[in-house]
Amino acid sequence: MRLLTASSRFFISSATASAVVLGAILLAPVSVEAKPIYSATSISALAKLKVRPLGSQSGYDRDYFSDGWGDIGSCDLRNYILNRDLTNITWRADANCLVATGTLKDPYTGKVIKFVRGVKTSMAVQIDHVVALSNAWKTGAASASATTRYNIANDPLNLLAVDGPTNGSKSDSDASQWLPPNRAYHCAYVSRQVAVKVKYKLWVTTAEKTAMTKVLRTCPTFKLPVG
Repeated sequence: MRLLTASSRFFISSATASAVVLGAILLAPVSVEAKPIYSATSISALAKLKVRPLGSQSGYDRDYFSDGWGDIGSCDLRNYILNRDLTNITWRADANCLVATGTLKDPYTGKVIKFVRGVKTSMAVQIDHVVALSNAWKTGAASASATTRYNIANDPLNLLAVDGPTNGSKSDSDASQWLPPNRAYHCAYVSRQVAVKVKYKLWVTTAEKTAMTKVLRTCPTFKLPVG
């Protein structure tokens, strides 16, 4: 797996925020591959996360995570996730790795969405950061390296194709403030948030942990996802 131009642009745009670590980062390849490193149950992993108050939003900038999608092979992350999460996919014949149409069984609402690429139609399906980037910033990523922030934004573990308007209603909420309307997906959703926070050493607030625990107690054997 290789990350190409998006990562290069990101490190340039993050120079001010990450001047101390930038030189070392540029020498190291950045990987967003979600490796199968977890075997614990979600509820046991949650119990080990640090609990701290929500940090400050001060200094947050979306570009400190990534100024665009990274690449996996010849695909940018948006099209990679569309290909992973949609069915009945067709591809644009005149472009490299662009999903033209497909069908999404939306995990957040349970409804079926027909995706059609176009100026007025593409946003019907959006790629959600399951742990919102501004939430990540306020729960540890503000002091993380540029490499770590880049990976949080581009790791398939933290990305899902979902209904656009529902994603908009979530905004940067954590599990104490927002859960998907589709209750059947709550365990999978919270488990994925826990997996991201474990992987990137982010913390949870007291309210967030309480909400997550309430969900995961209904599915105590649910395992952490790996991608």
